Amino acid sequence: MPLVEMKTVKITEKGQIAIPRDIRELEGFEEGERVAILAFEDRVELRPLKQFNERMFTALASEGALAKDWLSKEDEVAWKNL
Repeated sequence: MPLVEMKTVKITEKGQIAIPRDIRELEGFEEGERVAILAFEDRVELRPLKQFNERMFTALASEGALAKDWLSKEDEVAWKNL
């Protein structure tokens, strides 16, 4: 996908950034909407979560959310040598 526009922003002390209004409108970000952050070796992408289909939600689940169902000692032993 070709570059459409580029803006610079400052990262706050809490690691937050503001997405400029014209970029939000261009890419379809809406107030209160959840955003997927994709980290690659050479870049970071922000995408509105609505761009993902249901199959992608498992991949986006946090490690903490998945860990509550899989961090027993028995699971660790069972999967240790795989």
